[in-house]
Amino acid sequence: MNVQQEMRRRLSTIALAAAILVSTISTGLPAAAQEQATLPVLTKIKEEPVTAGAIRKAYEWHTIRSQKAAKVNVNVIEVDLTNPHVKLDVMTGTHNQFTKNQTVLEMAVETKAVAGINGDFYNTKAEGVPIGPQIANGQLMATPPYLPGFYTFGLDGGNKPVIDRMVFEGAILAKDGTRYPLGGINKTYYWFEPTGEHSHINGLFMYTNAWGQVYRSNDGVTVPTEVLVQNGIIKQIELDGIIDSIAPADGYILRASGLAADFVRQHLKVGEPLQAMYEVKAEDPSKTYAVDKFRMMIGGHTILVDQGQPAAFSREVASLCCTRSRTAIGYSQDEKTVYLITADYSGESKGLTMTELQQLMVQLGVWKGINLDGGGSTQMVARPLGEFAPVLVNRTETGLQRKIVNAVGVFSTAPQGQIKGISIQAPSLLFIGERAALGLKAYDEYYNPAQIEPTSATWTVAGQMGSWKDNILTPSRAGTATITVKYGQAEHASELEIAGREQLARLTIAADKLALAEGGTYSLPVIATTISGKQREVPAELIQWEIKGIEGTMNAGKLTVQSLKDGQGAQLIANYDGYRTMTTIPVGIDKVWYNLDGHAVMTTSASKPENVHAAVYIEADERNNKYLRLDYDFTNGTGDKWAFAALDTGVLVEGEPQTLKLSVHGDESLNWLRAELVDNAGKTHRVDLARNINWKGWKQLSVDLAPYKMSYPIRVKSLYVVNEEIASDERAVKGSILIDDVTFTYRGTVPEPQTNQIELTVNKKSVQVNGKAMTLEEAPFIREGNTLLPIRFVTDALGGSVSWDDQERKVTIMRGSKMIELWIDRNDLVVNGQRVTAEVPPIIKSDLTMVPLRVLSENMGWKVTWDEKTQRITLQ
Repeated sequence: MNVQQEMRRRLSTIALAAAILVSTISTGLPAAAQEQATLPVLTKIKEEPVTAGAIRKAYEWHTIRSQKAAKVNVNVIEVDLTNPHVKLDVMTGTHNQFTKNQTVLEMAVETKAVAGINGDFYNTKAEGVPIGPQIANGQLMATPPYLPGFYTFGLDGGNKPVIDRMVFEGAILAKDGTRYPLGGINKTYYWFEPTGEHSHINGLFMYTNAWGQVYRSNDGVTVPTEVLVQNGIIKQIELDGIIDSIAPADGYILRASGLAADFVRQHLKVGEPLQAMYEVKAEDPSKTYAVDKFRMMIGGHTILVDQGQPAAFSREVASLCCTRSRTAIGYSQDEKTVYLITADYSGESKGLTMTELQQLMVQLGVWKGINLDGGGSTQMVARPLGEFAPVLVNRTETGLQRKIVNAVGVFSTAPQGQIKGISIQAPSLLFIGERAALGLKAYDEYYNPAQIEPTSATWTVAGQMGSWKDNILTPSRAGTATITVKYGQAEHASELEIAGREQLARLTIAADKLALAEGGTYSLPVIATTISGKQREVPAELIQWEIKGIEGTMNAGKLTVQSLKDGQGAQLIANYDGYRTMTTIPVGIDKVWYNLDGHAVMTTSASKPENVHAAVYIEADERNNKYLRLDYDFTNGTGDKWAFAALDTGVLVEGEPQTLKLSVHGDESLNWLRAELVDNAGKTHRVDLARNINWKGWKQLSVDLAPYKMSYPIRVKSLYVVNEEIASDERAVKGSILIDDVTFTYRGTVPEPQTNQIELTVNKKSVQVNGKAMTLEEAPFIREGNTLLPIRFVTDALGGSVSWDDQERKVTIMRGSKMIELWIDRNDLVVNGQRVTAEVPPIIKSDLTMVPLRVLSENMGWKVTWDEKTQRITLQ
């Protein structure tokens, strides 16, 4: 049997296996189970044109899994194939070459696509080429593999969508009339199914200039013999070797091995003509596509939807188990709309199973559709309306945008049109006195962006609520401002909230985790939340600060500590438009537990399972700063794999640390970094330091230990890298991380004010403080069911302070970490920046400020005891 016959035999075997596979795989749930299942609900959240003929829609997909609600974030780009101003095409690697992977966003930027999704599957251990076929801009760049069940998506010469299984047939014809079957174009190695035979044994493959490197599928299994052909003439032959160049634009390079190499030796000579004959066609011979006229084609995986219903899987999907991020492509029944689909597995979005992906596609209106590469490869980019550059619109599974082999791109072919719309770019919340530079987005009649300088437009604000300099608005009073911008015939108005103190519900200094040290500089953003629910950081120049307890300065929202004085901590008061908030920051204590310059702990390496290798080394940088290096090699391991830097558990961590910090030099491996801490009860706590090592270079990691509820003292058992079995091909199997300055932070305490005891009686001026009799200027009394007290005496007696603002008729009470501001005859008050409402307001009686007892007890941390019989109140 000659090689051509063998290829045909394999193809027949593959077709038969695929038919058996399709006939034996069950789809969906049994009928009874389907009746009991909860129908998933698809809710559209947003839609926006990307360009003429393309629109992006964002959905939430809700279902029930194991009696628990699950939500999945879904993005869909619908492309109108009848619109002459939009086209679909394939984006490839870098500069239209395989083996030079890029993210979808990088490809879109390079090719000027307005949107796109990730494309074909690929062998992550090989050079970076698609498994399936590819036609880009009408040019055949890769051919289908001899594998069963792989579907492709394409657009024919009439821009009609085609989803089908494709095959390749080809041969090389020598001058002497002999021929040898061609295994494919721009293919990396793979294994035939079901035999498991290596694709390149006895194989002859063509590589064009779309293959971007000089090594062509050299995995060590076969020895290459290569032939350079240019303009149909053999220019060079390297027996048992490679041609050290990329194929020319007007030619190709043949890679031969085994029997194919024998064919080269026996029948090909430099200077002779050589003819290549090949075609891509439907696996089903009854279908006669003019593939050579196709505008684009991209390989996929299993069929998912056919005739608007879930289809039997044409490939096994066990390896695509679990809920993951998914990417799919399909078209409508009328063949006029293509759907580009992503579903996220990240954060609150819980991903999809393959069966759920089928359900989603049917709900979206897909008539026929297939699966594209998913998991860590899932990416969708789209250009926001009025903007010039696409952005990532989904959340990737790992937090990184993976570099992949190809993608489906959406391109605008529209000419520049007339301005159709403009919109204002501004925060939803502005503040009195800030200089807010408002932006302007514009788009034309084809929904493509138009460049307009904001200063060339006419800006107005209704009601004289601010002043303008060009496009810079300085609000002068609070309220809802209507901003109008005009440019030519286009006009847009937008309402912006301008917040003053009456609009605020809360003012917060973001300093919860700070621990002060002398000489340190700390950023102190102040976050405003309005009654309407909007939130934004207040520009630093609008905040007035008071600093108590330390010596320091504020500049552009940053505190620099000159002296901690008595080390009791700091009280910081931020004031915006008369609305104040306070935070109390204790002096924190950082204690370095491990570094190799003075706090070394015995460290050894460990790994599991068998054949996983780990090693630890001490290294130093150019300044002789020492650090620990942990090397790992998971190449030969199976299942989940671990590499440990094991530390001496005889060394205790003193006290009760609140935070673990360490410096880690990452390797972008996407592996998992964890620590093992053993508490005093002997329980091992596995602490997540970084779910994905997705950075390169030094980075300080910090983890709050409070949620682990450990019994102290604790010990550090190890720092380790994990390579999980699920999606392990998405992570590096070899690498190194560097570790330094393992530090535990102990939160300092702010001293509590002295606790005194006060006894008062309603309608009596007599009072006792710590048992000593005294006389009040005004007796407590009851009003509308609330007891009112003379605030200055009570606050002074309980170790606080009170101040009076005559202009605002405002009382400020401070005690320890608490600050309350009250206004006479107003029920609203502010407690540590939070607006609350009292049942009765403070009042003036006999020139004394009387405030509701409940306000004090609920917000100052005072314990109140009430004796109904004697009408006596005890405060402490």
